[in-house]
Amino acid sequence: MSDLQGTVIPVTPFQQNCTLLWDGGSKRAVVVDPGGDVPRLLGAIDQAGVQVERIWLTHGHMDHAGGAAELQEVLRSRANDPAGIPIEGPDRRDEFLLQGLAAQGSQYGFAARNVTPDRWLEEGDGLALGDHRFDVLHCPGHTPGHVVFVNHAARFALVGDVLFQGSIGRTDFPYGDHAALIRAITGKLLPLGDDFAFVCGHGPGSTIGAERADNPFLR
Repeated sequence: MSDLQGTVIPVTPFQQNCTLLWDGGSKRAVVVDPGGDVPRLLGAIDQAGVQVERIWLTHGHMDHAGGAAELQEVLRSRANDPAGIPIEGPDRRDEFLLQGLAAQGSQYGFAARNVTPDRWLEEGDGLALGDHRFDVLHCPGHTPGHVVFVNHAARFALVGDVLFQGSIGRTDFPYGDHAALIRAITGKLLPLGDDFAFVCGHGPGSTIGAERADNPFLR
């Protein structure tokens, strides 16, 4: 199996961590949570010399999904494949958020386009990047349809806005659920193991062990 490689590209005024992941051997790649700043993302893709095959979304918030439709359109044009580069995720329970992206963007003064994923994801689904498999966990609370991508072989996860270094996702939205978020973290993420590293939606990444020991929201 080739190495799993990647880079994080902060995008939008919210400095959301968009992640470009690729298989070191084949250079096949995915973009996770392209919230905006599509020209910057295209530059990172070109610099890495990779071929993006899919776009994955953890949840439906503007800073994570607002650039997905534009990125898909540009990549399809580059590949001359009008049906390629599918958008996968999140869980269908975030559909109302994805259909409100353009309206959200207009409120904050930057472009965002509504998104209809080519594939909705559910707990237990699997995603592939070359030989690398990612399991899908449904981790609601921040949004109803938030999902997390877990690679057991690499001991690595992409957790979106569920868990942060020293913090957890906001739940003060009308659809937020603090109890559900804590259940998802304690019941699905902490059992992954202390050596599991993760990239979160904003700020520096961490490990499960560090958050189990020091995160004040998990005590």
